[in-house]
This record gives sequence, C-alpha cells and structure tokens, in this order.
Amino acid sequence: MAPLACCNLCRKFKPHLLMALAQIGYTFLYFITEASFNHGMNPHVYITYRHIVAGLVMLPFAYFLERKIRPQLTLYLFVEIFILSLLGVGLTLNMYFASLRYTSPTFLASMVNTIASLTFVIAIVLRLEVLDLRNPRGMAKALGTLVSLAGVMMMTLYKGPIVRNLGHPLIHIGGNTSVREDWLKGSILTVGSCITWSIWYIMQAYTLKRYPAQLSLTTWMSFVGGAQSAVFTVIVEHKRAAWTIGLNIDFWSTIYGGVVCSGLIIFIQLWCTQEKGPVFVTMFNPLSTILVAVLAYFVLGEKLYMGSIIGGVIVIIGLYLLLWGKDEDQIARVESEEQSYSTSKGRDAEKLQVITPSLRELSKAEH
Repeated sequence: MAPLACCNLCRKFKPHLLMALAQIGYTFLYFITEASFNHGMNPHVYITYRHIVAGLVMLPFAYFLERKIRPQLTLYLFVEIFILSLLGVGLTLNMYFASLRYTSPTFLASMVNTIASLTFVIAIVLRLEVLDLRNPRGMAKALGTLVSLAGVMMMTLYKGPIVRNLGHPLIHIGGNTSVREDWLKGSILTVGSCITWSIWYIMQAYTLKRYPAQLSLTTWMSFVGGAQSAVFTVIVEHKRAAWTIGLNIDFWSTIYGGVVCSGLIIFIQLWCTQEKGPVFVTMFNPLSTILVAVLAYFVLGEKLYMGSIIGGVIVIIGLYLLLWGKDEDQIARVESEEQSYSTSKGRDAEKLQVITPSLRELSKAEH
C-alpha cells in the first residue's frame, strides 16, 4: 500500500518536481557560463555554438514526433520564424549573456523575474490582456506590475553597501573581474534583453497558432537564431581564435547550455505548460533566483549588494501579486464558461419540454 501511495503522490506532484529540476538546471547555467566567459570564451560565440548544438539535438525528435502535425513552411511563415528567432535568440540572448560580464549571476537571475510583468504590460498595450481595476484581481495585477518594476529600478540604479562575506569561498571562478566595473552598462543590457524576451513570448503565442509544432518551431529557432548570432559575432569579433574551443570549460558549458537548457528544460517547460498552464511554469522562476544568490554568496564568494537583495525581494513580491491575479482570472474564466454551458443546457431542456407536449397534443388531435 505504501509504494502505491508513493507512486500516486509522485504522479500528482510530477509537474512540480520537473519544474524544480528545471530551475536547478538554470541555476547551474549561470555559473558554468560565467566560468566560461572568465576563461576567455566570447559570449556571442557561445550563443552561436549553443543553439547549433540545441538544433542538432532536437532535430530528430522534431522530425519523427511531429511528422503528422507539422504544417508546410511558407515564405511568410519563415519570415515570421526569422523575426521570432531574432527576438528569442539572436538579439535577446546576446544582450543577456553579454551583460553577465558587467554584472553578476545574482543580478541576472533576479531580473528574469520581471519578464512576467513586462509581458503583462505589453499585452495590455496590444489589447491582448484586459485590466479591470474594479475587482481585486485587476488591482493585484496592476499593483504587482508596478511593484515588480519598482524593484527593477532599485536593482538597476542602486547598488548599496556590500554584504560582508562570512568566510572564504569554497570554489573560486578565475578570470579578470575588472570588466564588471560598468554596472550601469550591464543593467541596460539586461533590461533590454528582458523587454525583447517579453515581446518574444507574445509573438510566440501568435506563431504557434499558425505553426502548432512546438518541437519543430524550437528546432527552427535554434538553427536560425544560431545563424543570426554567427553573423553578429563575425561583425563584432574579428579574431579567429575566438571561434576555437578546446576540451575545457568552454566546451562543456556549450554542451550543457545546448543539450540541457535549450533542449531538455525547454521540453519540460512545454510539457508543464500543457499540463498546468503558463502561470504555473512562471511561478517557479524565483526558485533559481534564490539558488543563484545562495550559491554565489556562500559557495563562490560573490559580492552581494544590499540594493540587489532589497530589489530582488520587491521583484518577487510583485511577481506573485501579478501571478495571483492571473490565476484568479483563469479560475473566474473557467467558472464563467461552466455557468454559460449550464445555462445553455438548461435552455435546451426547457425548449425540449415545451416542444414535446405540443407534439403529443398534435398526435392526439390526429387520432
């Protein structure tokens, strides 16, 4: 009986466990890429190689699993995928990982939590989202967005005093850290990447309606985004040595980013979105923020600023206010649809009751 109960419990919380593992995977991504960049790898070369690896890994799964549902690729659709790849890979990730050279993994992990709020603001502007301030749900979404953006402003403009380390770091990531002096430049790059990331989420919803093959779309974005990043890298990086990587941290960070993060974790997120919805998936983002902050401070001895701590807490509070409002919206929408269905069913029953006696009376009249 105990093994059966354990299996049922695991089945019930399977999405929760998978999303927790996904956030742990993203946590290690921050540090392995930071170690690679400190080792000397160019961030733009990393983005290019990572998405080529991701495309090669996902290609067989997309080809065999979506043969029957994959629509024909037209020129218009390819242009749409090209723009989608630019927003999701070519432009966004190049800005995002370039900012890691000027800020810190803790700052980047905290800023990711603002994507939900930024997406909500853009959706309101495009009239994809309705904001009703007359009910608690609408007020929570508006307040959560404002609080989250206030936290972003604090993290960007206010560093504050350094939190003193409690001891020596357990692990030291070598490299020249003097490039991190330009915190404002890194903050601008991070905020810009979060904005384009938010636009990418909205555009992705439109594209999936015309191209409802998620694995194939992800494969296309990986290859096209990798090609875009390669062109950009050739323009900004003229040294051939930058494209050469050995069997070291550069190689393993590329394999990890391509296979685990752009392959396995994306698949997990798609499955959890289908099972529980996008709100459920987004709610786990703060977990990686907490894990990154703990590892960076206690294990790696990273400098932790009071402004980042306060701003990160404010961002998470705002995020959960927004998500609560969105979750209540979904519940209200489902209840409204069920009530509408019940009302419609009741009207059909009344019509049937009205029609049936009249037929019987007609039959009696004929006899």
